[in-house]
Amino acid sequence: MVVRSSRDPQQLAAAMRSKLRELDEGLSVDIDTWNGLLNVVLFPSRVATVSLGVLGMMGAMLSITGIFGMAAYSVGRRLRELGIRVALGAQRGEVLQAALGRAFKLLAFGSAAGLLLGILASRVLAYIVYQATPRDPLVLAGAVLAMAFLGLLATWIPARRALSIDPMILLREE
Repeated sequence: MVVRSSRDPQQLAAAMRSKLRELDEGLSVDIDTWNGLLNVVLFPSRVATVSLGVLGMMGAMLSITGIFGMAAYSVGRRLRELGIRVALGAQRGEVLQAALGRAFKLLAFGSAAGLLLGILASRVLAYIVYQATPRDPLVLAGAVLAMAFLGLLATWIPARRALSIDPMILLREE
């Protein structure tokens, strides 16, 4: 028997149980809500979704750490050159472009490769994740934009450090 009501399920279950007991004492009564039944059925999909989310966050943290490390290493190796550029009167934008040009190219290449792999993997994810559609443009665009933003932030931090150092100190170091 299926009952639809706007009342509280606990109150409705107690009333239904007592009414059914009046009709037949030996009747086995098992009352469950639609949400309770759906929770059992959707549990594997929800676990897969949470697992994929955790793995995605760990992948994002690893990639951002790698981007930051690559940018910090690149800027650190070129600090003397950047100091000479600043001392000779280079504009802030030119120094940033010199410091982060390669990092931005790698970030753009990585974003394009990630988008392509995301499109290829979307069919597999559609089988695992509940109500996921293959090649959902909103999800793909959101993932690429989020990673691009975080990558830009990770490359911006070393560049800001390089621009904040006095060029005379850099030139005197070696």
